[in-house]
Amino acid sequence: MRHILAGLVLSSTLVARAWAGQPTQIYGVNLGSWLVLEPWMLPQEWLDMGGQSCAVCSTCIASESSFAKAYPDTVDTKFAQHWDTWFTQDDVNALKAAGINTVRIPLGYWIVEALVDRSHESYPRGGLDYLRRGLGWLQDAGIQAILDHHALPGVQTAGQMFTGNCTTDVQFYTPYNYHRALVWTAVMTTLSHLDPNFGSVFAIEAINEPIMNATLTPNYGTFQKNFVEVMRAVELTIGIFVPSSSLSLSVPASVSNNFTAALSATSSASIFSTEVQAALLDAIPILLEIGVACGLETIFEASPFRQSRDSLVANFMDVNWQYDNPSNPADVAIGPQAYDNHLYYSFGGVAAADPKSYMISICNLTRIQTDAAVGDSPLWFGEWGLPTQFNATDAFLYQWADAQKLAYSKGAGWIYWNFKTEISSLTNGNALARQWSYLEGLKLGFFTQDPAALHDPNVCVPYMNSTTNGTSS
Repeated sequence: MRHILAGLVLSSTLVARAWAGQPTQIYGVNLGSWLVLEPWMLPQEWLDMGGQSCAVCSTCIASESSFAKAYPDTVDTKFAQHWDTWFTQDDVNALKAAGINTVRIPLGYWIVEALVDRSHESYPRGGLDYLRRGLGWLQDAGIQAILDHHALPGVQTAGQMFTGNCTTDVQFYTPYNYHRALVWTAVMTTLSHLDPNFGSVFAIEAINEPIMNATLTPNYGTFQKNFVEVMRAVELTIGIFVPSSSLSLSVPASVSNNFTAALSATSSASIFSTEVQAALLDAIPILLEIGVACGLETIFEASPFRQSRDSLVANFMDVNWQYDNPSNPADVAIGPQAYDNHLYYSFGGVAAADPKSYMISICNLTRIQTDAAVGDSPLWFGEWGLPTQFNATDAFLYQWADAQKLAYSKGAGWIYWNFKTEISSLTNGNALARQWSYLEGLKLGFFTQDPAALHDPNVCVPYMNSTTNGTSS
């Protein structure tokens, strides 16, 4: 059900555009396995840390949660070593030299440590310091960032390392965990505007890859609405103009030098839903704690906080990610909003497993147009890669890289998964990195030095308007 805030006027259409702060065309990579570790991407390091390898990730130490439960006394030290070495200043330099202008940073809810219920949840602590440091490097390099809520409280999908907890007990789609995700959103929105280290952040993604069957994600549409409201409530408190809205919020003069006090006042504003009010209120003590830990007390509590920075982009997986009557995030847009789609051919269901079928499928991709028809525009492809279901030759991977870049650039751009993967004996040298690592693909020549360029601008001409026996893309 569509929810309109009192006094809010939304633009009648969502146009394909680059919002303020967003690169005009995104050429990006994911910083995967940094702050949400996925053992399959660095199998030797994981074993060296003390993790395990198993066919079903829920049956051994194959996630951050299981590791923290197995090694409660050393988990923080072990992960600090990982965070310190997996993504470094050298990596930033390499990405800048490669022309990358955007990174998507997968984050777990546990990076806001106060949200973890230690009575039954275990995760490493200390990641926020490394996020702040990394964002500072990226800002200095002129690389923009998307904060991606990749692993949600309660777990948003079953049996995946990327959720931080390989389990079949999916509990995200409950009032308690929706609330925790909204508090996370309030904290991250605040940091993105008030912490100088977060200056390169232009978007926050609400949830990575929810369950595709919409009947299994009850009240997800209400969460989408509340996510947007939380972001805009924080921004209005700070005094940031939200485009395409006429919503106004008066901050009492008595708290004009105390952001957390002003946010407390906003939390009682009747224009916001009770869920949003509760999330804002619960974010305040967490922000105060972070302020002390990160030296941000003055910014949060004792200095003028109103500013004219651009409003952040609210980012969602597109409506067509789900099936069976999903809610459309376009219906709850307030201010800048963009959409994300992920496309991997290696898992099947997209095209028949042969080079010609792959090329026909990607060269006739209609996802951008299909999304735009229901208001989900601008659209970027936040995850994709070179992996295939067959043994791909180097010659094919040159084409495959070109064709995907060409297809995704018809929208707002692309963000490759991943910036790198491990190269070790357990990965058969560069066999894993060859198709999963952008930096390795660049080294091998599959990607052009200029990410906007193609080896062959006519790569799709032979395949246009053809048909294949694979599944429609």
